[in-house]
Amino acid sequence: MSVKHTTDVEAKNVAAGKDTTIQVLISSQEGPNFALRKFSMQRGGGMPLHTNTVEHEQYVLRGQARIGIGEEVYEVKQGDVVFIPEGIVHFYENIGEEPFEFLCIVPNKEDKITIQDDAGC
Repeated sequence: MSVKHTTDVEAKNVAAGKDTTIQVLISSQEGPNFALRKFSMQRGGGMPLHTNTVEHEQYVLRGQARIGIGEEVYEVKQGDVVFIPEGIVHFYENIGEEPFEFLCIVPNKEDKITIQDDAGC
């Protein structure tokens, strides 16, 4: 078991992202089944069209973003919940004036990320 504050967890740049950081709040070494991550995208930031080999469950903490999931595009805000199935193409684009932040829970399985192109970022 562990208890920590988000300010004690290092934020690292997301290599494929634009002005986007990730904090691994609960790692696969800490949680037996799931990892908990916090993403922060600065104004104008985002992540390009890509796929993952694991599903994502997300909760929006603050800000606004456009998220493409498959053929659909959604505008999300604080309090919204997002589910992205494994293998589905998706992107993120901060469309608000403040940082867009969300929690992302993923199963502790190997995750292969494949960038599709520059769309959506």
